Amino acid sequence: MKFEIHSLNETKQFAKLMAKLVQGQDLVLCLSGDLGAGKTTWTQTFGKELGVKKVINSPTFNIMKAYKQGDGKPFYHIDAYRLEGIDQDLGFEECFDDGICVIEWSHFIENQIPADHIEIKILEGIDEDRSIEMIGTGPISQQIVKEYEHDHIMHG
Repeated sequence: MKFEIHSLNETKQFAKLMAKLVQGQDLVLCLSGDLGAGKTTWTQTFGKELGVKKVINSPTFNIMKAYKQGDGKPFYHIDAYRLEGIDQDLGFEECFDDGICVIEWSHFIENQIPADHIEIKILEGIDEDRSIEMIGTGPISQQIVKEYEHDHIMHG
């Protein structure tokens, strides 16, 4: 599905609704977009909505940061930017099997990502305008994207 957002507030609303839809799932969300497109803002809002208490900041230098959701399940934030060209298995499976994981620059580790995941592409426009493309790649993720589409249409 594709849709437009026109402000930082709409980016945050998108993140909040997605958090409600995925709460309690074990799921990977792959976030892509240029520097400054709003990936970190989206992830911070998404994590906060899942009940993460700590400040979420970009794990560019750590590669991965782990947090706890409100229900006690893990929330992982991976920035794969510095993993370009690294082929070895980095042991992310446990992050993908338990809790919710947001991966920025996921194309650098695409061979390690579970088949069923949600891809969110944030394409920059003028000022705060963004085009969002969201794809579910398997049964669980496709169901969540359908639910988002339904809620998005219902509540505009």
